[in-house]
Amino acid sequence: MIKSMTGYGQSSCQFDDYRITVELKTVNNRYLDTSVRVYKQYSFVEELVRELIPKKISRGKVDAAILFDNIKKDDRVVTLNQEVAKGYYDALKNISEIFGVEDDITASKLSVFPDIFTVEKKEQDKEKISEDVKKVLSEALDDLTNSRVREGERLKKFFDESFETMSGLVNKIEARSPETITEYADRIKQRVEDFTNGVTLDESRLLAEVCLYTDKINITEEITRFRSHLNEIKNLVLSDVPVGRKLDFTVQELNREANTMGSKCNDYEISRLVVDLKSEIEKVREQVQNIE
Repeated sequence: MIKSMTGYGQSSCQFDDYRITVELKTVNNRYLDTSVRVYKQYSFVEELVRELIPKKISRGKVDAAILFDNIKKDDRVVTLNQEVAKGYYDALKNISEIFGVEDDITASKLSVFPDIFTVEKKEQDKEKISEDVKKVLSEALDDLTNSRVREGERLKKFFDESFETMSGLVNKIEARSPETITEYADRIKQRVEDFTNGVTLDESRLLAEVCLYTDKINITEEITRFRSHLNEIKNLVLSDVPVGRKLDFTVQELNREANTMGSKCNDYEISRLVVDLKSEIEKVREQVQNIE
């Protein structure tokens, strides 16, 4: 089944120290264009994201947001600098002995001095974080794929209706084509009679003129090729692999054959049918731009 290039996927999972949320949005684009948004301290996962996305998506503009929410709000490590603390303690003891003041040194009093403690960020387990991101991203990609498939199903219904309309219009053009030859022969005959005041016509000359005209306006080949391209495009929309570019090319071929039909047939009714046919082709062409 065809997939649309437009979709949305999301997944969220809670781990020991954090929750990871992945949001994916895709829109139409000629090629695969991936944009990744992630907090600076987790930028090392960006390469992983760019490697995984092309395995599920071949075309479209992808906006990926990787969000981290720390469950343990304080991810800092506080370490006692024993050497500095001892230095302050010894200095305070000295003051007590030299000046004969009360020795009331406590831990809380020592803690107010600078450099007693060293505060650092906890070291990140990059390998574990990458594996966790991979898990959540994979689920988000599956959700996105389902979204694109649902949109593809909607587009297929539209295509089926348009293909049916185009088939009906081509059938009418094919049925009308022989009538134009008969009408042309009658017009030629009437004009000759009008100019010759009822003189008997040379039927062989009239037949030659009609045959020349018939060859000029014959659109049998164009109709055959149009139906061939239409059958091809019907098969393409049933495909499970990306076919957006092939669909675009085939629609161009449909339009080319329709243009030729209109230019070869000097007939109002066929021209009107061709206009309707080209209008339907244009509707399909616009929607084909959404197909992966």
